[in-house]
Amino acid sequence: MGMNKPVVSEYSTKMDKPEPSPSTKRGFTMPHIYVILFIFSAIAAITTYFVPAGTYDRVEGPEGRTTIDPNSFQTVESNPTSLMDFMLAFPKGLESAGTIVFFTFIIGGMFMVLRKTGIIENAVDSLTRTFSNQSLAVVPVLMIVFAVICSLIGTQELSLVYVPVILPLIIALGYDSITAVAIALCATTAGFTAGFLNPINTGLGQQLAGVPLYSGIGLRITAFLIIIAIGAIYVSRYAKKIKHNPTLSLTYEDDQEKREMYKGVQHTKRFKATGRQKAASIAALGFFGILVYGVLQHSWFMLEMAGLFIMMGIVVGLIAGLSATEICEGFNEGFKSVLLGAFIVGVARTVAVIMEDAQIMDTIVYGLGGVVGNFPSIFSAIGMFGIQLAFNFLVPSGSGQALVTIPIMAPLAEIIGVTKQTAILAYQFGDGLGNILFPTSGYFMATLALAGVKWQTWVKFYLPLFGMWVLTAISFLVVAQAIQWTGL
Repeated sequence: MGMNKPVVSEYSTKMDKPEPSPSTKRGFTMPHIYVILFIFSAIAAITTYFVPAGTYDRVEGPEGRTTIDPNSFQTVESNPTSLMDFMLAFPKGLESAGTIVFFTFIIGGMFMVLRKTGIIENAVDSLTRTFSNQSLAVVPVLMIVFAVICSLIGTQELSLVYVPVILPLIIALGYDSITAVAIALCATTAGFTAGFLNPINTGLGQQLAGVPLYSGIGLRITAFLIIIAIGAIYVSRYAKKIKHNPTLSLTYEDDQEKREMYKGVQHTKRFKATGRQKAASIAALGFFGILVYGVLQHSWFMLEMAGLFIMMGIVVGLIAGLSATEICEGFNEGFKSVLLGAFIVGVARTVAVIMEDAQIMDTIVYGLGGVVGNFPSIFSAIGMFGIQLAFNFLVPSGSGQALVTIPIMAPLAEIIGVTKQTAILAYQFGDGLGNILFPTSGYFMATLALAGVKWQTWVKFYLPLFGMWVLTAISFLVVAQAIQWTGL
């Protein structure tokens, strides 16, 4: 089963990659993700010479969070990005995204240790046999579970945990890396976007807007059901197509080594776990139980989760019989498999670093708020959604976006005839749907890296679903605007 071979990262050099056939089209090729991010960063730097610098006063908001005073915007002395500033923005971005980068390394290392113990292969064997006659069912089942969890606790970053766990199973069942990534990313996005009990976007947004906590849950549950249904059908149809003809996979060549690693699981002799492996599996489940408890009861995030995963790798490895050296080498192999992907997470943060240092981020927020006020009344809610979606490129953090935009959008909504509840829904849709599209989203890029999926390839897969979800969001906002929805 090759359990000691590291999962190949999407960004790893593939020396044995087959030459393209003569029939391969030689048209436009999407630039490398480094090139794309460099271009975005350069555009942001140039923008600092044309957009006036400005700032809002920061004040204490709900639960001690820092938010802005919407009536305090003022222009300040311009501070455009110099060549030195531009050069330093890249290491600053890496430093700023340090928590996500570190978390990506740790989770890659931890899962490599688990693979060295053999318990991953045992689990894959068991689940593959379970779903051997109804393998397609695993797609909607996992998506619904992941979506419900995310709608309750609001942690899309759990995709980083899900993907390494389900990837071997999905490959063994005859699907591809895109299917595994889509199950995790699309499900968590559906749950996060609708967020009927999501404290990160719905709860915080309603607190900032002065709306009763978790009011309007009926419409949000309806949105959740429709959004996850569309997502599950879309991913299932793609998975069914790949199962029927694997060469249609968007990652067919990139998955070559993974297919070799997990091929024939259903037709091989059943794995017999040793006593130590069984004990290690129980310990691993115990650690995941601690993870769920920490997230729900103590608001654990990436730093706490990373610390837990370090302990998990060590303890589970020792129980399974690995030596200290084998555990260390396992971590090293895992670090290598996500090295460049983790680096990209930091590079993606550069755009926001440039705008924050030049103090044009608040100016952009102020300008976008003014644009919404000029929309015809019936389109105001849709305009808010578009503004939030665009702003999500700059600030792909749910709570960060809420703290910056809701204090402006909520009072503006009342002036232009949109309820605060609708303004919050527009924020939820705009924040959620863009999180797995824009390369400035750190956890998203890290998830792709863990599965070895190129951002360009993911965009090709996701865009049709993104379009359907956008139309769904617009439909809900039109209805909310038409009925002047308050959710009370």
